Amino acid sequence: MALRGMKHYTFIDYATQAYLALVGLLILLFHNEAVPEWPFLVLGHVICMGFVHLLIRSQAVRTPGTVLDFLRHFYPVLLYAAFYRETGALNRMFLSDYLDPFLIRLEERLFGLQPSLALMERLPYLMLSEILYAAYFSYYLMIVGVGLALYLRDRGQFFHYVSVVSFVFYVCYVLYIFLPVMGPRVFFREFEEYHLPQDVQPAAAPIFPEAIRSGPFYQIMAIIYRYFEAPGAAFPSSHVAVALCTLYFSTRYLRPIRHLHGVMVILLCLSTIYCRYHYVVDVLAGLLTAAVLLPLGNALYSKFGRSDRQPPCESKAHKPSGTEA
Repeated sequence: MALRGMKHYTFIDYATQAYLALVGLLILLFHNEAVPEWPFLVLGHVICMGFVHLLIRSQAVRTPGTVLDFLRHFYPVLLYAAFYRETGALNRMFLSDYLDPFLIRLEERLFGLQPSLALMERLPYLMLSEILYAAYFSYYLMIVGVGLALYLRDRGQFFHYVSVVSFVFYVCYVLYIFLPVMGPRVFFREFEEYHLPQDVQPAAAPIFPEAIRSGPFYQIMAIIYRYFEAPGAAFPSSHVAVALCTLYFSTRYLRPIRHLHGVMVILLCLSTIYCRYHYVVDVLAGLLTAAVLLPLGNALYSKFGRSDRQPPCESKAHKPSGTEA
């Protein structure tokens, strides 16, 4: 009966339910004093799994309307922010301390300085900073923009896109639970509950040049990070890994924008360091993550997400082509 109820599942459905089940089980078995709200988190995972299953079943047994069709395709995207924020509450279950001191010392050995601090100090120019902050902000536009373009163009291509991108997100989120890294923001003493060891903490907290702080994109990103950032979710950089995934799909399916998109991804990779969101090793780990997970996600999609398993809302006008070579 259970298997029959899952016959309309595709790769992204299996991946989402597996993520919810895995993280919920980790919370149940390994919660500690750092996760006082663990019963509510476990309950939330159970409810979310039920909602996802009900959504898939409802879309399979009835003629979908606009809202149901949208939710069936976009529901993983709607969960990204919640999953991401949750990692900030879970990353002290397995390690009692953040890994920033280790990475800071590693960067010092590799470069003789802290690139995430030195770049802005040496290039404190408003025009440069705004270009890079805009590139960093473009990450959100890449995810939604490529997704909407493919959704309107070809539902099969969209389902391929959202399946692989979600898979990359989920793996990154699991890594954040086991490898908590705050990133260069820790230098600024923003976290009252955590302080760096004296040998890696600058004598005085670094500052952002006044000219840079006046920029609109600096202000936008400050608001986003104030309200939506999850502490400890820096290694590997999901900005880098997911941006590369979106570039892969624009290169494959939206070729007219691939060159502009490629330039923005390069600028985004630079911005993660210049704008003091990531260490260099976070970026390198993000590149490696994309290099490993993109082909793996494509292989899993080919096995579990073929067009004959796509949601039945596909029409001839939107003939699935997500698995075309």
